[in-house]
Amino acid sequence: QVQLVESGGGSVQAGGSLRLACAASGYSYRSHCIGWVRQPPGKEREGVAVIYIGGGRTYVADSVKGRFSISQDNANNMVYLQMNSLKPEDTALYYCAVDDGANCDIATVTWSNNRGQGTQVTVSS
Repeated sequence: QVQLVESGGGSVQAGGSLRLACAASGYSYRSHCIGWVRQPPGKEREGVAVIYIGGGRTYVADSVKGRFSISQDNANNMVYLQMNSLKPEDTALYYCAVDDGANCDIATVTWSNNRGQGTQVTVSS
């Protein structure tokens, strides 16, 4: 079973940047998609970005497009979320999640139960 540990969260002012990291263990090619999901306080979770393990194709949600990017380091089983031009509405608990379905996408990753504990990101105005 994949274990996911996030790091890199913190408090930053609007306009700042953070890079989140997700360390994956127990990893296998059965995990077809790995991505980042966020849950603002009192709101539903939202899929932010996903990377398709096999081909490296990525998808980024419209709400963060142009500001966030996802990348992977296969040699070290790491996935990153680079967040630039942060806004107060980006404040949330961010966690990484995997889905090993053949037809995985941002939606299946968002609602996957195979996820880490998360790292808090707080953006002040």
